[in-house]
Amino acid sequence: MKVLVIGGAGYIGSHVVKEMMKAGHKVTVFDNLSSGLRQNLFPENDFIYGNILIPDDLDAAFAQGFDAFVHLAAFKAAGESMIKPEKYSVNNITGTLNIMNAAVKHNCLKMIFSSSAATFGEPEYLPMDENHPQKPINYYGFTKLKIEEFMDWYDQLKGMKFAALRYFNAAGYDPEGVVCGLEQKPENLLPRVMEAALGQRTLKIFGTDYETRDGTCIRDYVHVTDLARAHVMALEYIAKNNESLKLNLGTANGTTVKEIIEAARRITGKPIPADEAPRRPGDPASLFTTSKKAKELLGWEPKYSDVDTLVDTTWKVYLKAESLKNK
Repeated sequence: MKVLVIGGAGYIGSHVVKEMMKAGHKVTVFDNLSSGLRQNLFPENDFIYGNILIPDDLDAAFAQGFDAFVHLAAFKAAGESMIKPEKYSVNNITGTLNIMNAAVKHNCLKMIFSSSAATFGEPEYLPMDENHPQKPINYYGFTKLKIEEFMDWYDQLKGMKFAALRYFNAAGYDPEGVVCGLEQKPENLLPRVMEAALGQRTLKIFGTDYETRDGTCIRDYVHVTDLARAHVMALEYIAKNNESLKLNLGTANGTTVKEIIEAARRITGKPIPADEAPRRPGDPASLFTTSKKAKELLGWEPKYSDVDTLVDTTWKVYLKAESLKNK
């Protein structure tokens, strides 16, 4: 299939592009490079420099004729979304509607959407499944939930079949070492641990008195390559069955903050000092999912999401970036 990957120069997007190519699809990347990197582009792909807030850019892109598109161009900093909701309204909601309208105009009616566990909010039970109530506690999660609702309507009214893939905690890097552009201004735990290992920051553990096995938060870390594979499998499911999907993607195995740090100390050989800090507001003690539905419908299971692979693949990319910087 001819696939337009919007946000394909970003961290997750570049891994999705790689897996799409591996599956034999012809990929074009659309990106404004605000957070994506030219380093993440593959020479085999066409590249369109464009902005989802400019309808003419999208119209010109979709006019080239595509069988499907992947949307990974949303802003995703939950904390920032609570301070700048207008920024997230314009980019995530208006931008997505621009994309969907251009796709409908050019009869591109298969959509893979990067949704989020943030649509669920506080866990009412664990592991969280697809039927868990969706009550987002930050504006970012709200925008993702609204987009899921828009897709429901476009499916009903325009026949646009979609997969809403609700990631839990994306982490790791391409095990083959091909995709190695560092995520820009990352806010997630593992990149912060890597920066601390390289002496670039002081690491803080926010809350050590949770009711968990070691007092720190438990999260469901899923390898970015496993997520990328799910995009390919979801697209092929939609094409074959002509029905939409909403799936949670995780490992069903939560890992604590301290467990990630200990694995990083062992794999990097660095001491990685970490200061204890108070809990952050809105951080649940535990957050993990079951991907039983993704396994049943897609045959998807995480292959690279064990803690050692997550840490090792990330460390190799950070070491490579550091060595290039010091040349």
